[in-house]
Amino acid sequence: MTAADLAQLCPALAGLPPRCLEGIIECATPYQFRAGQTLFREGDEADKFFILRNGRIDLEISAPTGGSMSVQSVRGGEILGWSWLFPPFRWHFDGRSVENGEGLSVDAACLKATFETDPDLGYHLMTRFARVLMQRLQATRRQLLDVSGRVSDN
Repeated sequence: MTAADLAQLCPALAGLPPRCLEGIIECATPYQFRAGQTLFREGDEADKFFILRNGRIDLEISAPTGGSMSVQSVRGGEILGWSWLFPPFRWHFDGRSVENGEGLSVDAACLKATFETDPDLGYHLMTRFARVLMQRLQATRRQLLDVSGRVSDN
């Protein structure tokens, strides 16, 4: 995969300098997932993130009544996972695939080591991941408002 391929695959990374994209590629490995597969669980060590080429992964939380509730779906072209950036480096949701798919798994330790020699990469990725984080928080907020609206209508 080239820097141009990665930028085309993931719009959130478009516009990054080629050397930054190459830093990500050096830490990435191809990854496939099957429908129903759990990729990570809340509380597990967050030692990677994913760039989805296709498929769908739902971010879920435990529902108070038992089972789980999806708070957002992540699809092809999107980044999945920001917990590797912030202590305590634990996943904040469960990630379960709803469809078969593939993408890249990016090793967090490898990428963080690259930040030491290329602080620009760290800065550029932090700004991109901050946008992803804000989008996920807003989606969770909308989901909670939707749920609370349904509860108050009863």
